[in-house]
Amino acid sequence: MGLRINTNIAAFNAHRHLTETDAKLGKSIERLSSGYRINHAKDDVAGLAIANKLRGEVRGLRMAQQNASQSTAYLQIAEGGANQVENILERLVEIATSAASDNTDSSGRTQLDAEATQLISEIDRIANDTKYGATTLINGSATSTLTFQIGSANTADDQVAVDLSGVNFTTAGLNVQTGDVDLTSKANAQTAITNINQAISVASASMGTIGAAQSRIGFASANLATSVENLAASESTIRDADMAFEMIDFTKNQILLQAGTAMLAQANMAPQVVLQLLG
Repeated sequence: MGLRINTNIAAFNAHRHLTETDAKLGKSIERLSSGYRINHAKDDVAGLAIANKLRGEVRGLRMAQQNASQSTAYLQIAEGGANQVENILERLVEIATSAASDNTDSSGRTQLDAEATQLISEIDRIANDTKYGATTLINGSATSTLTFQIGSANTADDQVAVDLSGVNFTTAGLNVQTGDVDLTSKANAQTAITNINQAISVASASMGTIGAAQSRIGFASANLATSVENLAASESTIRDADMAFEMIDFTKNQILLQAGTAMLAQANMAPQVVLQLLG
């Protein structure tokens, strides 16, 4: 075996392996401390591109979830006002039925008509005061279709359109204005019963429109939750580090680093054997 002191091949070899091990150990520490398998584009170019796209979709869908929740609240406010108008119409049926019977005298009909007048005024107040922000919901002022964004893309499949233009719970929209509900006589009260029952049918149809939209948005919201979960899981599979595997790799590199350091020390000591030849 040739003995050389100017060029220590063994030390160079040990140093090269030690440098590689140190780089791998640094990568393991980075992944363990960040929790990510991909910390830089160079780690996985294709994987990073896919993971970033998935992350963007997840963030968009999470905002869509918020939109769906707010849309539900929007429609619940409309439904709340509609329910109160429905309750008033039911009360009007009661007092109109009472006024249409001969067991109620003219004085009683006058009192019932006064109550009906107040209730009719309350219908208009509720219809005009039921708002979401500055938008009135059930007085027929909605002239265009409401569009709720429940997806992350600008497509029809990611939007829910709700047409509230036909939802009109005012006395004019229900045809129960003061002249339509006159309880001062038995004949007028009987006519009022017919008008009020027709108003209840109109109100029920409008409530059906609101309820159908609520049902659709409810299912859309549930689907969004599933999509967010699945997309987040897909991104995690690509971007996140397998902590158990990284710990195994870290331990291996740590041992190799210690062994490499010891071997480099031994390689540096090897040329000293030449001193024995020099006596």
